[in-house]
Amino acid sequence: MEDQAGHIRKLRRAEDRVILVAMAIWPNGTQTVLHYEIAVQESEAAWLLFFEHLRQRGLQTHLVKLIVSDGTTGLPKVIRALFPLAQHQRCITHKVRAMLRHLGYEQLPHLDAQGQELSHSEAKKLRYSQIKHDAYAIYKAPDWEEAIVALLVFAQKWTDLEPDAVRTFTKDFALTLSFYDYDESIHSLIRTSNALERLFREFRTKADEIGAFPNEESCLAIFFLVSRRDHAKHDRLNNHGE
Repeated sequence: MEDQAGHIRKLRRAEDRVILVAMAIWPNGTQTVLHYEIAVQESEAAWLLFFEHLRQRGLQTHLVKLIVSDGTTGLPKVIRALFPLAQHQRCITHKVRAMLRHLGYEQLPHLDAQGQELSHSEAKKLRYSQIKHDAYAIYKAPDWEEAIVALLVFAQKWTDLEPDAVRTFTKDFALTLSFYDYDESIHSLIRTSNALERLFREFRTKADEIGAFPNEESCLAIFFLVSRRDHAKHDRLNNHGE
């Protein structure tokens, strides 16, 4: 491409990339970003390479007790292959979100709890909030046995109204209960990937301000700064709490 000064410059085209990240959660509840790198997509091959780089940096896979992940399809097979001694915890937040995307909104209620008539949009919002509340309530059970009982009650209540949503929610449901095998004090930290979600929200905010990164190095530099700021912020909160 020729610019206004008559110079020939290479035409650049923006390309989508993902950032793969591993965050450690230690027994005392502290969190540390261990490794991050750019990949074309969240494929099985990308995750294999990612963990190979982590192993080269000293990660001892046999010492990993639990791996928390969202619903990405490329990761579960890699976990089974590289971390045979580790349990897998599916993020309960992503599990509930996936269910909500399959709501059909059939047989909606006409009245609210006070007997007031609902518009169609209000009825949809009520359905959304009720099934979301009931799904999250399952994970407030004191142990996994009672969580299973709560799931059965949930399914009995909602299957006829929202069959696709319930089917999505119950598929591989046992993977969302692995956190029960650990001390209750860290349940809120290990049953979701919310800490990473928060980090990515802050990164996306900064990335939106920039627009497009000129190269991968600049992208990783910004992610590093965001992660360091997040880590420092939580250090201050923890120290203040002490």
